[in-house]
Amino acid sequence: MFARDEGDDDTQTYKVVVNHEEQYSIWPVERDTPPGWQDVGPSGSKAACLDAIAERWTDMRPLSLRRRMEMGAA
Repeated sequence: MFARDEGDDDTQTYKVVVNHEEQYSIWPVERDTPPGWQDVGPSGSKAACLDAIAERWTDMRPLSLRRRMEMGAA
């Protein structure tokens, strides 16, 4: 699901963050979480964080769109 360079020698530690639309991203652990986002763990290598996101973020549509579509179907 997520493209990543297998030869990536990035040694930075990242954390998984999510916004109000339930969209996930990674963010450097030593930086403050940006406004509108919250830490949802885990933290670790880029690959580990992207794998955690791939397990959780199975519907890429923003939350507001999913809700509108559900209301339209009802």
